[in-house]
Amino acid sequence: MSDSVSGCTEPRTLLSEADVEALVRGICFKTGPPRRLGVEVEWLVHELRAPQLPVPHERLEAAYAALRTLPLRSALTVEPGGQLELSSPPAASLTELVRTVSADLDAVRAVLREDGLALVGLGHDPWQEPRRFLHEPRYDAMEACLDRDGPAGRAMMCTSASVQVCLDAGHEEPGPLGHVRRWWLAHHLGAVLVAAFANSPLAGHRPTGWLSTRQLLWTEIGAGRAGGPPLDADPRGAWARHVLDAPVMCVRHDGAPWEVPDGLTFREWIRTGAPRPPTREDLDYHVSTLFPPVRPRGHLELRMIDAQPGDDGWIVPLAVVAALFDDPEAAETAYRAVKPLAERTLGLPAPHNPLWRDAARSGLADAELREVAVTCFTTALEALPRLGAAPSVVEAVTAYRDRHVVPGRCPADDLLDRQRGTDGRADEKDFRP
Repeated sequence: MSDSVSGCTEPRTLLSEADVEALVRGICFKTGPPRRLGVEVEWLVHELRAPQLPVPHERLEAAYAALRTLPLRSALTVEPGGQLELSSPPAASLTELVRTVSADLDAVRAVLREDGLALVGLGHDPWQEPRRFLHEPRYDAMEACLDRDGPAGRAMMCTSASVQVCLDAGHEEPGPLGHVRRWWLAHHLGAVLVAAFANSPLAGHRPTGWLSTRQLLWTEIGAGRAGGPPLDADPRGAWARHVLDAPVMCVRHDGAPWEVPDGLTFREWIRTGAPRPPTREDLDYHVSTLFPPVRPRGHLELRMIDAQPGDDGWIVPLAVVAALFDDPEAAETAYRAVKPLAERTLGLPAPHNPLWRDAARSGLADAELREVAVTCFTTALEALPRLGAAPSVVEAVTAYRDRHVVPGRCPADDLLDRQRGTDGRADEKDFRP
């Protein structure tokens, strides 16, 4: 799912704010019938036999060098803290997507296993402190910028992982698959996804008091960097204004240190032209440094789901999202189910509103979120056969609904039970994600 403003690199001096607004409006929402689906799966990489121990830098480097020789269909990248990410090519169906990414993950796991390493599906590392694996100008600037708001930025960069689902923006016309409806649905169903798939209750070996500590980190980073725009009838205009009014992470210079301005918005940069006039390339880069829970990149990127346990745990949120957005009947049912939740946002953008904070803190122990989640999962299960989903995918979603959603639990509850020794295990020291 590579269509994005950040993919355009032709430099051009921006003469006005109107130029930026026109570019962002034209590129970030590409409408049409929903046909493609994508997923980006991030993983922590731990020692296979002693996951609480940090993996030496040299071992990660050697393992990633070996992985880069694999003939993968997905793009393999490394995150600042050494997390591994696979980004799928756009797929024409859920079945095709699951098949492609599963094969790539099998190949990656085989190489890592030879070196005594494993992919671990957790939204936040329960043991390790943030430490940088990559030292590049982009991440040096990101760290300096995020450090101004506290330690959450470093933790997000180095100790978090997610499942990110990518969807076409939808029809230009109104309706269940229209881009305005899909944009609105993503920002409200997103809270349900946070609650249902929360999988990061620990940090520094201790419970944080939040079932999705990863989502807590995003709220602590700040609305300008990690928030979305206010929801209105014109998503393009709202996003364009958000891009203009968001703080600039850095001003890049050839052959000189990058500047990390404090509080400079892109709008102000255009107006002042200092420290140098911004270019089209600077706009592309600026958009790539914004991390809202729903990011328009031509398609919609849903970024709020914690990494999931198990080799195939990522398939469940992918399947649920695909069913609720791309099946017209399911999309309409999901829209009606989440509509009452809008009152709990208090009109504030995600994720900096009470609804999203309640989802991250309490998960499906929140009775209203649990009720909506049961409806949405049941609706997704009805839609998946219409989308041609494989029986194994339907079975996985059914098992997840029955094990977690119906009783009002999420993977974070399982982790806490294991840590407390209340799941029947004899030794809580043997906790493994």
